[in-house]
Amino acid sequence: MYDTGDMGTAARPLHALNRVAFGPRPGDAARVRQMGVERYLEQQLDAASIAEPAALSERIAGLRTLHMTPAELFQEFQEPIRAAAKGDVAAKQAARRQARQVIGEATEARIVRALYGPRQLQEVMTAFWFNHFNVFAGKGLCAIWTGAFEEEAIRPHTLGRFRDLLGATAMHPAMLFYLDNWQNTAPGAPGKHGKFDGINENYAREVMELHTLGVNGGYTQTDVIALAHILTGWGLAKGGAGNGQQPPRGMGLREGSAGAALAGNLWRRPGGFHPWWRRQMQAGGGGARRPGGPRGPMGPYGFYFDPSRHDFGGQTLLGHQLAGGGIEQGERALDLLARSPATANHLSYQLAQYFVADDPPKALVSRLAARYQASDGNLRDVLATLFSSPEFWDPHCYGVKFKTPYEYAISAARAVGADVINVRPLTGTMAQMGMPLYGCPTPDGYKNTAAAWLNPEAMMMRLSFATALGAGRLPLERVPDAAAGPMAGVKHPERVRQMDFNGAAAAPDAAQLALTLADAFSPRTADAVEAAPVQLRTPLILGSPEFMMR
Repeated sequence: MYDTGDMGTAARPLHALNRVAFGPRPGDAARVRQMGVERYLEQQLDAASIAEPAALSERIAGLRTLHMTPAELFQEFQEPIRAAAKGDVAAKQAARRQARQVIGEATEARIVRALYGPRQLQEVMTAFWFNHFNVFAGKGLCAIWTGAFEEEAIRPHTLGRFRDLLGATAMHPAMLFYLDNWQNTAPGAPGKHGKFDGINENYAREVMELHTLGVNGGYTQTDVIALAHILTGWGLAKGGAGNGQQPPRGMGLREGSAGAALAGNLWRRPGGFHPWWRRQMQAGGGGARRPGGPRGPMGPYGFYFDPSRHDFGGQTLLGHQLAGGGIEQGERALDLLARSPATANHLSYQLAQYFVADDPPKALVSRLAARYQASDGNLRDVLATLFSSPEFWDPHCYGVKFKTPYEYAISAARAVGADVINVRPLTGTMAQMGMPLYGCPTPDGYKNTAAAWLNPEAMMMRLSFATALGAGRLPLERVPDAAAGPMAGVKHPERVRQMDFNGAAAAPDAAQLALTLADAFSPRTADAVEAAPVQLRTPLILGSPEFMMR
């Protein structure tokens, strides 16, 4: 199924690992060669069939905030900041430091899954779709909700149906807050007051321009306005108003607090569960509580539809008449956007650009779009079509994608087999290279093309990183102190004993690194590495032109 195109047999395992995964770890290329590239790709497309190592599961389980709902995060980390706003400065600063734990643990989870997770395609697609539906952790409440957004709205749907992914992101508090749809209110609606003072077009515009149809997807400003009206009332807490239903006992929320108001909305059923909510709960998705929490009917993630701010009138969207109604009108609008041929083409272009080439072949994009429509937006089917295409295996597409800073740092740590206890050297490197994790302020996310990242300054930073990692000078194996961040408290005494007196780990072995990378170097690079002193060989490999590409 996958043996198409003209790429030589020897190059296929490394090509698959560089595109479908974040590059090889020691032994990966040999393993993929032995099992067969076709079997490897089939396995990656069925992430649930791949067992997760117990050590990774335990590490993720230990990140407490990663398993909290938006309401719980709000209560524990935002309420103390609010309570201290009129108090002393020291209390407020302490509360803000405590709140940084949330994004720190989300960051650690993303990094260690990318480094060690065997479900590599799922990790690649989690990063891809988060970037597609980007939210900026530096904006207000997104600081405590971005990790939950990735965990609840992105990760479960990366290989499912795009419509479910679209619905999950549209309803998540992080997206509602980031693009201001939580304030979107019908003019003259009974609930119009304060910040809820009228139509807000931000999300309506971006969901068409970026998330679905694309900038040339055939929509107009009239469609933006119509969609904004359709999505009025989609938001967060109502300040305690609504149907009067209270959150169940045992949530530990202070009565009358903003957190209690938000939690209360988790348990409301505005007009009964609409189809998307039912699908999520049946699938064990965002509507289902995690073990240990209270149970009962709820909307996913803290989403609340406020009928007092909604425009119940009919609208014309993209030439289609959508009858007036409540939340189901917005559901029909998302159905329309997800099934549009323009959306199929836009998403197919982006997938082909990521997996094949910066300027992807038009014929491939067309085939992917056709598969998207025929499968009703089944992302797994689209990816299977892509991985079986001759374009994916064209030798001209081998090693032509310039790695983003995120991909470069992750692939380097994977290639040397680093034991990463402390993720900060990697995330700090990404930030220095201009790609802080969860730090893109604009909704279009980071670019994945060479033009965005290939420049002299960035190359110097990469070479500095390669030198430090290759010489064993990055404190990846150092246990952070208790005040340093979310990694505090991780106990790895055996790793500490492997460090020398100044905290440096043993330098990665260049011969092993070359074997991991299947010796895929040009004669010029191979000669330079061979001629270099032993201590410089690993940095030269990590800084080589071949390693910059995937």
